[in-house]
Amino acid sequence: MKPQPHKPPLSGTQIVDEYFIENRTRLLEIAAFLDRVDRMDPTVRSRDFRMKAFIEAVNALGAMPDRLLQIQMILSDPTIDPLDRLDRKSAIGAFDPSGHPEARS
Repeated sequence: MKPQPHKPPLSGTQIVDEYFIENRTRLLEIAAFLDRVDRMDPTVRSRDFRMKAFIEAVNALGAMPDRLLQIQMILSDPTIDPLDRLDRKSAIGAFDPSGHPEARS
């Protein structure tokens, strides 16, 4: 069997050509989401742990390098001890530090 030639990765320009529009749309959706939240209740950003994590993650988009890792860590549960029992039926998308004050400063 003849080995298949390795396909080279996309160039930077090819990546932009391929993925710019879909990511532009995502940015507009995020901006619309934040505008809706602010119009309904601008204080929710400081009260809701999910919004705090979301804003922190949005701010991390400007960081270099490792912005993906930074955002994953912002949204992940940093605790390592197993729970005695499951506290929810489904994921909520961000870690709530109020039950674990030692988990995040």
